[in-house]
Amino acid sequence: MGAMRFPSGPESNAMSFGRDDIGWTPIMEEAQRATRVLHPDELDLPRPKNRRIITVANQKGGVGKTTSTVNLAAGLALHGLKVLVIDLDPQGNASTALGVEHRGGVPSVYEVLLGEISVADAAAKSTQSDNLFCVPATIDLAGSEIELVTMVAREGRLKEALNAEAVEALDFDYVFVDCPPSLGLLTVNALVAAHEVLIPIQCEYYALEGLGQLLRNIELVQSHLNPALWVSTILLTMYDGRTKLADQVTAEVRGHFGDLTLRTVIPRSVKISEAPGFGQTVLTYDPGSRGSMSYLDAAREIAERGAERKTA
Repeated sequence: MGAMRFPSGPESNAMSFGRDDIGWTPIMEEAQRATRVLHPDELDLPRPKNRRIITVANQKGGVGKTTSTVNLAAGLALHGLKVLVIDLDPQGNASTALGVEHRGGVPSVYEVLLGEISVADAAAKSTQSDNLFCVPATIDLAGSEIELVTMVAREGRLKEALNAEAVEALDFDYVFVDCPPSLGLLTVNALVAAHEVLIPIQCEYYALEGLGQLLRNIELVQSHLNPALWVSTILLTMYDGRTKLADQVTAEVRGHFGDLTLRTVIPRSVKISEAPGFGQTVLTYDPGSRGSMSYLDAAREIAERGAERKTA
């Protein structure tokens, strides 16, 4: 069976660990990289020059959107950054993966959108890290789009909740907003509230299907509601190096989006799929797995980019 190929961060990072040294083996390399998860205090990631509010969006289901949100957030939090995840998907999968209670009746993003409570009131600490918090989604959120339709400034409810005063009080380095797999009012709220958009794209057939519509919606939001919004990051997920298709999709995406695409790609991994069932991210469920290492590499790339540039 051929070895998994990673045309991304892991290859370049391997060189820094002395891959060419005499006696060095891939297992030793993975052991050192796993240490970065098991002992995160040994390598803090740089803080962004300005707080980053990032919406993770793709109306196509099954592309690793929620999985990427929680694992990137955990990767940043485990290495010294304070991170908030806002679960804007009525399914509540991000809340589950972060070990945050989201049964009916708990303070949630639903009440935040209605203006009944603040983000600080709804934010709960994740079981994954003391630096990681989540505003959970409950079943109440399922009917929220209907309620929002009749409200004044319905597209800006989340932005108002994340106003400058509220965000300063929270003192987070990163805010990630996990969207539902649709282009409805909840996703529009997420786009209006954010500075940046991160789009996960799976390395599979029809990977770019529907992406044009998402980009057109982002342009509409830029034109009418949030001029500062921009697509800052493309993350390739579900990469399987055994297939030519994965390489073809990777090349196509990189050719179209250029440097917006992270060098790191996320492999297809059973461990990544299993972790949410245990109320965990893959970084705590199996720190030494390829999936964990890849998300950690991606989080590092995002952190380094944030330290280099000034955001709105």
